[in-house]
Amino acid sequence: MDQLLDQIRILKEEISAYSAVDEKQVEEFRIKYLGTKGIVKSIMGEMKNVPVEQKKEAGQLLNEFKVFTESKFEALQSSIASTESAGGNLHDLSLPGDPIPVGSRHPITLMRNRIVSIYQRLGFAVAEGPEIEDDWHNFGALNLPPHHPARDMQDTFYIQQNPDWVLRTHTSSVQIREMEKGKLPIRMLMPGRVFRNETVSARSHCFFHQIEGLYIDENVSFADLKQTLYFFVKEMYGKDVKVRFRPSYFPFTEPSAEMDVTCFICGGTGCNICKKTGWVEILGCGMVHPNVLQNCNIDPNKYTGFAFGMGIERPALLKYDINDIRLFSENDVRFLKQFTNAV
Repeated sequence: MDQLLDQIRILKEEISAYSAVDEKQVEEFRIKYLGTKGIVKSIMGEMKNVPVEQKKEAGQLLNEFKVFTESKFEALQSSIASTESAGGNLHDLSLPGDPIPVGSRHPITLMRNRIVSIYQRLGFAVAEGPEIEDDWHNFGALNLPPHHPARDMQDTFYIQQNPDWVLRTHTSSVQIREMEKGKLPIRMLMPGRVFRNETVSARSHCFFHQIEGLYIDENVSFADLKQTLYFFVKEMYGKDVKVRFRPSYFPFTEPSAEMDVTCFICGGTGCNICKKTGWVEILGCGMVHPNVLQNCNIDPNKYTGFAFGMGIERPALLKYDINDIRLFSENDVRFLKQFTNAV
């Protein structure tokens, strides 16, 4: 008990003599004496060594010591506050402000804007539509009636059945909505997010972003389609890029084709992005099927048109030399910081 009294007396003298000139020193006092590992908490633990008959007296002394220390801390705080108030604002207002972190556009947004800007130079306008679509706009009007086997190509997520509502599998549904308006000719781009029930890998995801284009007018031919796409590829990837068209099948276009460009990741030698072929498919295209025109009350004997659609992620992979599509949606700041704009 006598040892505890001597220890408290020495600490009180030490605390009484403590002085502080700024908030940092006040905080140092709090941590040293009142912190979770501070002296007050440590000395309170000495109660276990005090004889039972003296515990009451020791408890009173320890509580008094704690109150004394807390009062000193409050006095130090008040002293610093008074000094700052008397001295006015101690900050130099002429100093430059703290830098504010500036964000950047996501690489998908950068690529979307670039694609749109290229096609806008050819007179294409932008149209958008809902991500949750009814069966007619997503399938039926696009020459995909119920139980058509081609629906398996676009296995999707159903929100409701009978009637069917789905997460759209393509932005072609926006094409239908534009054609239903009956305002001809049409030269539109349809960017947006789409959903398909696919295995997630370095090349594919269950959701991705897409841009589709539609041009309907009198005397539109496949030659117009090819020239439009050639212009896009040259502007996007440079004049030396190699292009190939492969015959394909889409229910809503006839004839149909897929367009490939040289894989810039491997230079055509083969990698996991191009499936070891040296070519990367970037879009599908074709002449709008007459049935689609009829479904939208457009006379196929008078009007023709072409359509094309591309994912935004795949051109972005090629443009920025990225080897895994999953990086776009993982929100890894280390990855996103690579696209910060220079200020």
